[in-house]
Amino acid sequence: MAEAILHALSKIGSVGLNNEVSAVRKKLSKKVASLYELPVKIEEFGVQLKAMNNVMRDFGTTHLTNNVIKGWIADVRKLAYHVEDVIDRYSYEALKLKEDGFLRWYDIRSSRHITVFSIILEDVIQIEEEIRCVIETRKLILEDVIQIEEEIRCVIEMRNYGSITVQSSENEDADIGRKKPEGSFPELVSDEDLVGIDENRSKLTEWLTTNEEETTLITVSGMGGLGKTSLVKTVYDREKDNFPDAHAWIVVSEIYNVVDLLAKLLTKIQRQSPPSVDVALGHHADVYELTEAIQKTLQDRKCLIVLDDVWEREAYTRMCNAFQGLQGSRVMITTRREDVAALAPRGRRLLLQPLGSVESFKLFCSIAFHNNSPACKCPPELEKVAAAVVRGCHGLPLAIVYSGRVLSAKEQTEHTWNQIYNHLWSELQGNDHVQAILNRSYNDLPGYLRNCFLYCTLLPQGQPMPRESLVRLWIAEGFTRKREDCTAEEVAEECLMELIDRNMLQVVERDEHFRVSTCKMHDIVRDLALAVAKEQRFGSANDQGELMLLDTDQVRWFSTCGWSDSNNTAPGGVKFTRLRTLVSIGSCSNMLSSVFSESIYLTVLELEDSPINQVPASIGNLFHLRYIGLRRTQVRSLPDTIDKLSNLETLDLKHTRIEKLPSGIVKAEKLRHLFADRYADEKQTEFRYSVGVEAPKMISRFQQLQTLETVHASKDVALQLKHMHGLQTVCIDSIDASSCDDLFRALSCMPQLSSLLLSASDEEEALSFKAFEPTSTSLRTLIVRGGWFMAGLSCPIFQELGRYLKYLALSWCDLEEKDPLPVLACHVPALTYLSLNRVSSEGILVLSAGCFPLLKTLVLKRMPDVKQLVIEEGAMPLVDGIYITTLLGMNAVPDGIDTLGSLTKLWMLDLHREFKADWTQKQMDDKMKHVSDLRV
Repeated sequence: MAEAILHALSKIGSVGLNNEVSAVRKKLSKKVASLYELPVKIEEFGVQLKAMNNVMRDFGTTHLTNNVIKGWIADVRKLAYHVEDVIDRYSYEALKLKEDGFLRWYDIRSSRHITVFSIILEDVIQIEEEIRCVIETRKLILEDVIQIEEEIRCVIEMRNYGSITVQSSENEDADIGRKKPEGSFPELVSDEDLVGIDENRSKLTEWLTTNEEETTLITVSGMGGLGKTSLVKTVYDREKDNFPDAHAWIVVSEIYNVVDLLAKLLTKIQRQSPPSVDVALGHHADVYELTEAIQKTLQDRKCLIVLDDVWEREAYTRMCNAFQGLQGSRVMITTRREDVAALAPRGRRLLLQPLGSVESFKLFCSIAFHNNSPACKCPPELEKVAAAVVRGCHGLPLAIVYSGRVLSAKEQTEHTWNQIYNHLWSELQGNDHVQAILNRSYNDLPGYLRNCFLYCTLLPQGQPMPRESLVRLWIAEGFTRKREDCTAEEVAEECLMELIDRNMLQVVERDEHFRVSTCKMHDIVRDLALAVAKEQRFGSANDQGELMLLDTDQVRWFSTCGWSDSNNTAPGGVKFTRLRTLVSIGSCSNMLSSVFSESIYLTVLELEDSPINQVPASIGNLFHLRYIGLRRTQVRSLPDTIDKLSNLETLDLKHTRIEKLPSGIVKAEKLRHLFADRYADEKQTEFRYSVGVEAPKMISRFQQLQTLETVHASKDVALQLKHMHGLQTVCIDSIDASSCDDLFRALSCMPQLSSLLLSASDEEEALSFKAFEPTSTSLRTLIVRGGWFMAGLSCPIFQELGRYLKYLALSWCDLEEKDPLPVLACHVPALTYLSLNRVSSEGILVLSAGCFPLLKTLVLKRMPDVKQLVIEEGAMPLVDGIYITTLLGMNAVPDGIDTLGSLTKLWMLDLHREFKADWTQKQMDDKMKHVSDLRV
């Protein structure tokens, strides 16, 4: 839908700002006169596409099942792609002329130049005709939509009329489960079907029956199909009699009217009102009148209200005045949006997760074999196919129930069930109850989020997706752009959080700053995304040897993650002439040569972990490249033609074998992120286990650079860094004492510096921090490898800015303190992560009461002097993980470690040979049962 239009519009905006393209057009127009009109025509394309986007937004999700509308949207998508193709080709050919020296010599003797731009103009004429056809179709469709909406309006008016009338005869709970097909889970699952909900049901019941006097809001959230409504309905049915004065169930849904909702609420509670309550309203009551009427009806009464399927915070905030402040009342909300769930206090939010394998199988058996016996056991001959069916449902109760119902009606033989299983998953995806509930979540996404969501299908299935990688890829694709108040990276992170809030992506891990570190897409949501991605001209080749590919000349995004050419006929000889993105993580494919020669509009090239050892010089022809990912490949050098990539934004060479960058790389002045360190010792036992690259001269030409990781220190680098005020993450190694002051003065001038790694040239080199006085108050991460001059902790970085630091990792240094922990606790009180590696100390380390109040992770490694660790009561109250490794002198269990109730991860490895005996003698396994990840 709108995602293709928005992408094309971004291209239209960028080509208009390209001065080089404009210069070529002006000169070339003397030979191809029609090119004068091209900017105006392209601008008109933008106007028409915006109009079509507005029409689709007006459709909302109500009409998206209409085949005529779906066909029209497909035509618009095709049109948007055609516009993008023309703009990309125009930009490509114009820039190619510039590279050929056309602007200097104005040599157009080659007929190819005229031919190419004449073809572009023919495409423009064709697009104009396509726009006319789409507009005509739109007019016809709108007439139908107007008629449909008029019918809907009449129905709503009649419904509103009935809901405001106090004498309505509807059953009070008739609205429970009466939703669109996509929300009909309650009809599929009865109370006896529910499995694995006892804990959640008990929790909700406890929250409803507490002695809290004020109105309490409770939210139940999670992705569509997890059974939020069914869970809350069972609790509501059991507990509503405890609220005899007033109880009501209101279905809100995606499309709602606040007046209608309040009128329904009034009608339901009035049925339960004592005869003395007399409230009468006309059919045209407004929000204020209805709110007053509800408040009067509920005065001095204890009520239970459920707002089911809430999609927007505003739906609650505009209603809540009607029932807030009631003594002992409870309001429960079900939602798939985390921003809505956040309306409730933290202790009253329930986030549902997919069922585990045992619970999933139990639920399936309760449905499929309910006629067999009270135990609902699976016959041995059906266990294998039943397990396969359950795995395909990915813990989603809705899918499990549907599958069980289908199979329960069939002959229960292995042959019959295997036949059905071969078709069941495609049938399940096509079932209204399942597919619609997922489609609804997708259709509710704004246009700018849809491409971000679909893009996740290009990354390896089952592997966590790093936040930073997603952000950089989305920016390179043009899915997110900077705003006046935000960088493109900040906008992209907002998109990621919104997808997580909508439960379209799930958080796997958070970092020490509590930011999302990695996330994943639930398997069943991924199935939905793949189905939609196919329509959007995505293609993929996976590690099962399966090839999902449309016409190759139409594919725009292609993934070969996990693909091996030996699996099947590889797409090596296939030409991807319209390809914008190739994601080939950990793959071995012979298609690369074809991509470099044929895919001239390529924007993203991600080859992480791929077995390649060189990059061809032809990469310089890919003018549109914004992202190159070569992380953990065997590449030893980059070709000099890299200097032609004027649009390059991200260059990821991390852990390759590259030691020096081409001098011409500085011509890529749009570069935002440069990763260029490599492992010299992957076991990380040597001082210089990670080594940077030699920085190119004039690196300060990278005025847009935000990430510089990692370069060797030198006088020239220090001089260049003074002029790079946009840097946020900086990693520098090979620092010697003579260059410290110049380097630290340069770093001090960076107003946005947030993360810094400093590594000395060798373990004997001492670094002085006296000249380091950062102007940035955003510095949160500091990693230092190397010795320090005396009084390092008295320098400004710790005395004045230490209170801002969140992440501190020190290696191979001597703090000249007998016990570094209490000293550090004074200077860096806000730390959430602390790592000490080969830091000198005395034999006993003490974590005193109150120290490190925010610390989440503590790491102690290779500190040979340490024999004992004492943790006083009240120290590190929030610590989640402690990792103590290779402390060969530690022979006793840390005192007080069993008092850390927040601890979930504890590693104590490679310690003194007597340590394990002391652990056993003190029965620490029993004392540390609350630690889920325990390694001793």
